[in-house]
Amino acid sequence: MGCGTIRPKAELLRLVAVAGRVVADPAATLPGRGAYVCGPGCAQRAIERRAIGRALRGRADISEDFVESIRLHGKEANP
Repeated sequence: MGCGTIRPKAELLRLVAVAGRVVADPAATLPGRGAYVCGPGCAQRAIERRAIGRALRGRADISEDFVESIRLHGKEANP
């Protein structure tokens, strides 16, 4: 979403909005529309481009530690 690269879905981290707050969904089991990022850099760029709210088509509050939480999920695109 942020970097625009095309990867297999298994290599991406799903994001969903839960009560308007964007959270990572590594198991891809939460209900609702999802958006995908490939790593922390991609997530940061998506925030800067305001792409997350558009992709989720709704309210998307992003916490200050959101990019760090993406990093903790270990979904680095370019290790």
